[in-house]
Amino acid sequence: MKIESYLKAAPWLSLAGVLFAGYLTSIKLFGGACAFNETCPTLWGLPSCAYGFVIFSALFLVSLYANLKRVRTSWPIKVNLTLSGFGILFAGWFAVPEIISILSGGPFYTLGLPTCVYGLVFYILIFIVTTVAWNGHRKFDVPPIVTPSL
Repeated sequence: MKIESYLKAAPWLSLAGVLFAGYLTSIKLFGGACAFNETCPTLWGLPSCAYGFVIFSALFLVSLYANLKRVRTSWPIKVNLTLSGFGILFAGWFAVPEIISILSGGPFYTLGLPTCVYGLVFYILIFIVTTVAWNGHRKFDVPPIVTPSL
C-alpha cells in the first residue's frame, strides 16, 4: 500500500474510533452511567473509554495532519503503528477479563460483546492497515543492492 492510499484510509478508520470512544466517554462523564448498561472499567479514576478517546484522537490528528500537509515520509505510519499497538495492549487489558467473564456464563451485553472489545477491534484494524502501509512503504525505500562488476 502506498502512503497516499494509507493517508486516505487512516483518518476515516481513526475517526470511527474517535466517534465511538467519544460517545462512550460523553455518556459516562456527563450522564454518570456507562452506555449500554455495561460495567465501566476505570484507570486512575477515569473510564477506560476516555483513554481510548485520547488514543483515537491522536491517531486521527496524526493522519489528518499528514494528509493535509501531503506528508510522504514514513513518520505518520511509524507514529500510528506505535499508537495503534499501544491501543491494542490497552484495550486488550480491559477486554480479556470481560471476554473470560462471558465465556464463563457472565453478563449479557447489549451489543453482544463489551464495548472494550469493539475498541480493540478498531485498534487491530488500524494496526493491520498501518502494517500493510509500512511494508509497502519500505519496499519503495530500500536502496538497490549494488554488486561489484567483474
